[in-house]
Amino acid sequence: MHLGMVATVFLWAQSLCAAQPLHFENDILPILGRHGCNSSGCHGKAEGQGGFKLSVFGSDPDADFMAIVMEMRGRRVFASVPEESLLLRKGSGRMAHGGGTKLAFRGEDYLVIRDWVASGMPRGASDAPFVTSLHIEPPSRTMGQKASQQLVVFARYSDGSQKDVTRHARFQTNAESVATVTPGGLTTTLEAPGEAAIMAGYQGEVGLFRVLVPQPGSQKINKQPQFNFIDKHVDTKLANLNVLPSEICSDTDFLRRAFLDITGTLPTPDQTRRFLTDKSPAKRQKTIESLIIQPEYADMWAMRWADLLRVDREPLGHQNAFAYYTWIRDSIAANKPLDQFARELVTAEGPSADVGPAHFYKVVTKPGDIASTLSQVLLGVRITCAECHHHPFDRWRQSDYYGMTAFFNPGTVKHPRTQAVIHAHALGTAMPATTPQGDKRLVLADWMARTDNPFFARNMANRIWAWMLGKGLVEPVDDVRATNPPSNAELLDALANYLITNNFDARKLITLIASSRVYQTSVTPNSSNEKDDRNFSRGYFKRPDAEVLLDMICQTLGVPEKFQGSPTAARAVQVWDSKVRHDFLKRFGRPSRVTACECERTREPSVSQVLNLLNSTLIQDKITHEGGNISLLTRRIADDNELIGEMYLRFYSRLPSETERAAALSHLKKSAAGRRQAAEDLAWAMLNSSEFLFNH
Repeated sequence: MHLGMVATVFLWAQSLCAAQPLHFENDILPILGRHGCNSSGCHGKAEGQGGFKLSVFGSDPDADFMAIVMEMRGRRVFASVPEESLLLRKGSGRMAHGGGTKLAFRGEDYLVIRDWVASGMPRGASDAPFVTSLHIEPPSRTMGQKASQQLVVFARYSDGSQKDVTRHARFQTNAESVATVTPGGLTTTLEAPGEAAIMAGYQGEVGLFRVLVPQPGSQKINKQPQFNFIDKHVDTKLANLNVLPSEICSDTDFLRRAFLDITGTLPTPDQTRRFLTDKSPAKRQKTIESLIIQPEYADMWAMRWADLLRVDREPLGHQNAFAYYTWIRDSIAANKPLDQFARELVTAEGPSADVGPAHFYKVVTKPGDIASTLSQVLLGVRITCAECHHHPFDRWRQSDYYGMTAFFNPGTVKHPRTQAVIHAHALGTAMPATTPQGDKRLVLADWMARTDNPFFARNMANRIWAWMLGKGLVEPVDDVRATNPPSNAELLDALANYLITNNFDARKLITLIASSRVYQTSVTPNSSNEKDDRNFSRGYFKRPDAEVLLDMICQTLGVPEKFQGSPTAARAVQVWDSKVRHDFLKRFGRPSRVTACECERTREPSVSQVLNLLNSTLIQDKITHEGGNISLLTRRIADDNELIGEMYLRFYSRLPSETERAAALSHLKKSAAGRRQAAEDLAWAMLNSSEFLFNH
């Protein structure tokens, strides 16, 4: 509506004075949920709080009713003197309460509970309407920076009625750098351009509000080229945001980036020289295609999948864990289609000594844990919380969780609350009337690669994209849900379709991504994209995995590392045993492989990491090693200019600038400790630089 315009709406009301009967599930539980009383941090946790236990997010209304009305001999509620009920006295802060004041004394929510108690705590009609969906107004909007929008949440009920439930809805944003939301639903945009999804949850249902925040100013013209459809989809999104992509990165940045992302290694000085002197316009494409067939590629990507599939010596033993890892690495080296890889994992049977993927079922043994792990790894969907209650931020109910569990349970599976039999069925599909005959896992495996499966291909595409670009289109990568939409849904769909049409060939997808302009974009921001961290308008700094970083140090300094119990491992990424003791790998975030979560591998910086890089005897010994590169180079190269150039090629995969060369020359000539000591000092400084420690 514009200034000066008037809209007239005719309203009518009826039965305003007719008392509406209160219903425990529809009127009381939403209040408890809104104020966090039944959250996992309060009375909803496993043991309850202060002797009072509620089901998480109201997942078991019958049990909650009994806990409030019947337990403690009915002391929690007093129908004769409602305001003296413990429920109200503690909730309003008139009596000591560990959770603090939740209900404003004689506020609207307080009065609803008081009236419910005064009316005898009715359970409510069993056939009362129930919530079937949520709708948010407005459903979407383009907003300027630092603007606000109050959201209104409507619940639709099974009888066709609708109710404003904004006061009792739970809100959450998936992009705090773009937009925030208050407990009351007031959404405020920040200064970063981008898109955010605001989730509203109520009574087990969720709704979504999407806000687009463009960069202010006149429309910017993108002059960067497009190499494939990835660039087209990203550029379309950036145009909507009025954001320009950064320029294409330099040859040296591309070479180092591609080597680290695809093989976990640095290019050698000779490889860098050949690449820089190659005048062919196809040299980047040729480099990608050569890297993807190297054995180091299989090592690198086998490590990633071994993390997710939990190659763990503790439950398996040394020999079995190695056999499990060997199946993973051999599959990647052979470029086994991802759907076949998943099928072999899901349907594995036979002697584990002969069937590598069968070891998965030795690591993850319970049907529920198997279903949750495979859902998270292969589908990107977290269903664990639905074991006990409706997923708080997604559509998954307990019946969905037990439907997946039934694929791996030889017996009859029943709903824990209703005791109804649940037949095996995949996420998002209708439950069949009967249990599939034979090995039920075959049905699940068939469903995985179906073109109408909304999860598998998208999850594989998203994971590979995240491993190459540093973050997923859906982030976290294993938290796919309606309330956490991708930053570029059209691009994710296109990548998934590419996988399907190319028979789930991972190498082709990696090659496609690395060949795009988006992948080859510089990390240097421009004035329009410096605050963009979700739409791939520029390259993002990525800290290498712990194993890759250690290999980079060893490769640069020319002194390999020895790993206890792994005599054949020449590189850290080849150490298949995550339990091998190594302080550096542990300190820099190597996962223990006790869950399927990508979050087990940590990349957050710490003080101990900084101190280790500055003072570690491991690094000191490699820098000063008589057979190491620094010693060899200082003996072999007499010319300081040439020595400095060689060191820059090894550490940074580039030659030094004139300023850098002058500073290094000055240090080499003025050092009182001698030329070799000066070169070692220079190596320490270069190794501790952001340029070396990050993949850019």
